[in-house]
Amino acid sequence: MGKPAMRELEVIRSTPVTEHMLRVTLGGENIGSIPEGQESAYIKLVFPRGEGERPMMRTYTIRHHRSTEIDVDFALHDHAGPASAWAVSAQPGDRITIGGPGPKKLINMEADWFLLAGDMTALPAISVNLAELPAQARGHAVIEVTSEADIQTLEHPAGIELHWVINAQPDPSGQPLLDKIASLPSLEGQVSVWAACEFGSMRALRAHLKQVHEIPKSHFYVSSYWKIGQSEDGHKLAKQQDAEAEGA
Repeated sequence: MGKPAMRELEVIRSTPVTEHMLRVTLGGENIGSIPEGQESAYIKLVFPRGEGERPMMRTYTIRHHRSTEIDVDFALHDHAGPASAWAVSAQPGDRITIGGPGPKKLINMEADWFLLAGDMTALPAISVNLAELPAQARGHAVIEVTSEADIQTLEHPAGIELHWVINAQPDPSGQPLLDKIASLPSLEGQVSVWAACEFGSMRALRAHLKQVHEIPKSHFYVSSYWKIGQSEDGHKLAKQQDAEAEGA
């Protein structure tokens, strides 16, 4: 796989979405080089470090893509990382280098019913997936947010029931998200699963779903977007080790 294309974009505006979610809109003269229709694709935000050091990269989802702009939503925490700290201070005219976009990760639409799940880091991708589902889709979407003020109005088929889990403190055991999913009734037929959340929560959720449902790999996307107490590099290593253990 080749290196992602790099381009410099300009901050157009910042818009609060909810109490702990901030949307930064990027555009500028290089926006036209991004292929059309990249909602849910990932990009790498590039943060330079000292001379001779490799820059830091942080991965985010394109929430909306218009001809002259993209929206990137940032989940805000008490202990801000480099990306969320940058987002909070970003002003119109600021510039940032991005890599990508990388491939989209959309739920498999060929199913009888659907289960989507994740925390606030996955909320942009879940939002795109919900909007892409066919009008007759049935199932559940379970979303863990920091507070009731973080509940959003999301476009979704009438047959998809939204469940909001309020959890102010991320739990490495993943119980709040898992407990809600375990309490939901299964529907008849083949389920298609899309889930992304904290690393420990992901592992607990993956184990539960494999135990409860027979799901082919083509209909099973469960990933982690971050790990409590780890940088993105530390999280990436943990994911690699977990993937090797799962494949053994």
